Amino acid sequence: MAKKFVADFVVVDNKPLNATNFLIKARSNSVLPTILPGQFVNVEINDAKEIFLRRPFSVFEVDYNQNTISMIVKILGRGSKKLTEIEAGCNISLVYPLGKSFTYPAATDKVLLIGGGSGVAPMLFLAKESGLDKTQVDILLGARTKEDHIDVESYSKYANLHYATEDGSLGEKGFVTQHSVFVNDLNKYDKIYACGPDGMMRAIAKVAKAADVFCEVSLENLMACGFGVCLCCIEPTNKGNLCVCTDGPVFNINELKW
Repeated sequence: MAKKFVADFVVVDNKPLNATNFLIKARSNSVLPTILPGQFVNVEINDAKEIFLRRPFSVFEVDYNQNTISMIVKILGRGSKKLTEIEAGCNISLVYPLGKSFTYPAATDKVLLIGGGSGVAPMLFLAKESGLDKTQVDILLGARTKEDHIDVESYSKYANLHYATEDGSLGEKGFVTQHSVFVNDLNKYDKIYACGPDGMMRAIAKVAKAADVFCEVSLENLMACGFGVCLCCIEPTNKGNLCVCTDGPVFNINELKW
């Protein structure tokens, strides 16, 4: 198991991406270890005595020259809401890097990355770090409305971007599993990666398994410790009950009892 660190970072930027999503960038005073797409950090919530547990967030970007880690924080409850109120210059405690990463695609692979909600972050990170040419990578992002999507056009240099919204306000109308890229072109991909709501990933896994396409998903089970002690993030698998925080969060769909 790779070494984990607990350290104070300094927040260098906290900016809103839309009404409920914020981009938080924090700098370490130490040289960062290698952090891979799919891994996450566990964040302590400052100045909130009623919030005892850290909150897990996928790593969105890593800048080794600046020693910074960036996270996309979506407001889902008291902890995440409090975190989005942190100001630049404040210290923030992170446990990192946690969990297993996605399997990197081969140099000749054609891949489809599917993200919904907070699952957008690791998909964009993987697209950037994959080393593949843009022509080999499609990213399909889903949300309820145009306003729920964040601006990721800067990632168009790493992948072809596709959007789905439930109300049809951006991209194709419907869920990501109803998008033409997923429905019509699935067999052209060597690997599919997904992160987002449980129902979305289960639907993707079902279709990918039937089509016999390699597929990995990053689970978003509730976590507390982040390193396999509290056992609250257990997921039933073909290898028994496993901790998502240590044996995942990334799993091949063939391992899961879905």
